[in-house]
Amino acid sequence: MGKASRDKRDIYYRKAKEEGWRARSAFKLLQIDEEFNIFEGVKRVVDLCAAPGSWSQVLSRKLYLPAKLSPDSKDTDLPLIVAIDLQPMAPIEGVIQVQGDITNARTAETVIRHFDGGKADLVVCDGAPDVTGLHDMDEFVQSQLILAALTIVTHILKSGGKFIAKVFRGKDTSLLYCQLKLFFTEVTFAKPKSSRNSSIEAFIVCENYSPPDGFNQKDLHRLLEKIGSPSGSDDLDCSSGWLEGPNKVYIPFLACGDLNGFDSDRSYPLSKRADGSYQSLDPVQPPIAPPYKRALEMKKASSHGFQGLEKRSLDP
Repeated sequence: MGKASRDKRDIYYRKAKEEGWRARSAFKLLQIDEEFNIFEGVKRVVDLCAAPGSWSQVLSRKLYLPAKLSPDSKDTDLPLIVAIDLQPMAPIEGVIQVQGDITNARTAETVIRHFDGGKADLVVCDGAPDVTGLHDMDEFVQSQLILAALTIVTHILKSGGKFIAKVFRGKDTSLLYCQLKLFFTEVTFAKPKSSRNSSIEAFIVCENYSPPDGFNQKDLHRLLEKIGSPSGSDDLDCSSGWLEGPNKVYIPFLACGDLNGFDSDRSYPLSKRADGSYQSLDPVQPPIAPPYKRALEMKKASSHGFQGLEKRSLDP
């Protein structure tokens, strides 16, 4: 399937290249901001699982660059944006990159040092595991990634702060909702228009960080386990089955994005040039160190070896 075909059937993929975004996911954060105004009053932001950097680009364009170009701006007043990922990514203006593990306390300490001892106003996370297509498994692994992100959030997010993260909706979503409600007074599941209807992904918008009285970050997992069991700490089943029936939890769900805007599941005509041809643009920034790079090199080498062997076998 050619580039032009993909541009036609995925309008946000096409628009991302035209507007200079590294990935179509940039539109998801922009549409969440349109609905929840998450950038208001934000000076310090952390982008977890940031590579290849589309959400960091949004943060830079929405927060850092307007402040830098303001005639009254001072270097000490510029917003601070810290992007964290296990993989390196190409530089983005105004974004400090930290290559590290979001489950490691040392990573949280590094972020706080960049903030001169302060804490973040906003933490965003668009990370996701490699999906298998088995929805129950993908949903579980994604929920564990969110709880891993929550581990660092409890260290670096200030009281009253916000947390945005990708989630895969499924039968145990109510459990994750109840766990996050422990720490945030407002938790809403949002579905941006740029997210395909065929996808089970949504985004958790958590507002007003308010941890329980006397909360200790070391007790996080013990606290989450209690929420997952109807009988408290004695039953560590961590299942959401008991949240059904008379205990059913209703999760606030909101669609984001202009209803008259582009439909992510629709094909749109290509914008052709005067001579009737169409030029597909290359991606803005391919990954500089993708985890699959070694696999591609091995596949290419084996392919060349097979071709060489085939050539020799055909020689008289």
